[in-house]
Amino acid sequence: MTTPKLATQTELGRMYARQVGGQVSVPSITTVIGVEHMDLTGWAGYMAAKSLAEHGQLAEALGDQTRMRRLVRESASASEQYRDQTATRGDRVHDYAEQFALGVLGEPNELRSSREQLAAKDELGFARSLEAWWKDYRVEPIAAEVTVWNETVGYAGTIDLIARVGGRLALVDYKTKGTDRDGQVKSPDAKVIMQLVAAAKAEERSVDPVAGLWEAWPYGTDVMLLAVALGEGGSRTFMAPPASLPGYWSKFWALHRSWKAHYELARSGQGLTEIGPPPGTVEQLP
Repeated sequence: MTTPKLATQTELGRMYARQVGGQVSVPSITTVIGVEHMDLTGWAGYMAAKSLAEHGQLAEALGDQTRMRRLVRESASASEQYRDQTATRGDRVHDYAEQFALGVLGEPNELRSSREQLAAKDELGFARSLEAWWKDYRVEPIAAEVTVWNETVGYAGTIDLIARVGGRLALVDYKTKGTDRDGQVKSPDAKVIMQLVAAAKAEERSVDPVAGLWEAWPYGTDVMLLAVALGEGGSRTFMAPPASLPGYWSKFWALHRSWKAHYELARSGQGLTEIGPPPGTVEQLP
């Protein structure tokens, strides 16, 4: 999603302030979850090998060490390029989803511009999938891109959509996904449940980010938590199972403690200190 107004990217991840231009003080929900790094070395190696095997100049480069080294260097960064392209595509789709919701709510929006950006990248399939999802699930929007805050634990985040879905209050998180070999939209990672349950534990929501105005969270915790996977040819909707939420909340809380320890150590700047031998323990040479 696009960067929320109260969020700033730092060396220790995305962090939030209480007011635009204010000092950041708490990590984002996704930054906390990111403490649990996934091992992607196997995937990165696969992407590099796939990129090299499919390179249009591979046949001509065979037998030429200089050209082969160049192709290998290019292919080695394939996973990073794919990640960056996926992230920027996700930003475009999330922006369209926000502008679409604002339009339905009758609020100022830039839907036309957002749709044009998708069209320029041949990504209008995502827009059609979103619109079909709204119709199929009878979405009644309440608010889009809502920034929330939990002071007790110390974190903030932004919810893609608060709405009534099929008549029931729900927090919705969009995930832009590709398709599998069978043409089915891929499912989101289970860690989205942590993201949703942390959002549901909000204590406040932002009312005016420029003025720094907040209000108490009005929805409580008895809400449906939905992850919507948006693909070019359709969508899939997943609900976080209520029975699993306490466990995912405990895991998020533990990851937050780990992030906080790392943050405090980074701020202190303290590490190993070299010391010399104690006085009087070294023999004096004649």
